[in-house]
Amino acid sequence: MTMKEIRAIVRPSRLERLRAALRAIPNFPGVTLFKAEGFTAPAAMDKRTVKDELTDFSDKLMVCVVAEESMVEPIREAIASACRTGQIGDGLVWTVDISEMHRIRDGEAI
Repeated sequence: MTMKEIRAIVRPSRLERLRAALRAIPNFPGVTLFKAEGFTAPAAMDKRTVKDELTDFSDKLMVCVVAEESMVEPIREAIASACRTGQIGDGLVWTVDISEMHRIRDGEAI
C-alpha cells in the first residue's frame, strides 16, 4: 500500500468549511492541524502598502493528512475547493511521498 501525505496552508477562517468537506469523504483517515504564520511573496502582490509591509505575517493553518495514494485526489480537491476565496493568500496544497510509516502503539509497519 503506497501512502502519501497531503499538506496545505490555508486561511483559518475556512476551517469549518474544510472540516465539513473532509468529513464528507468516505473513509477519510483523519487530519492534523498546526497553527502557522506566513506571507505571500512580494512579487505576487500587485500593490503593496505601508500597512502590508508592517503586517505581512498573517495567521494560517497547516493541514496534514496521511492517506492511501488512491485518496489523494479527492482530499486535495476537497481542501482546494473548501478553502478557495479567489484572493491572494488562499494558500497552497501539495503531496509528499511517505517511504516508511510505523504505528507508535505496537511498532507495526503500515
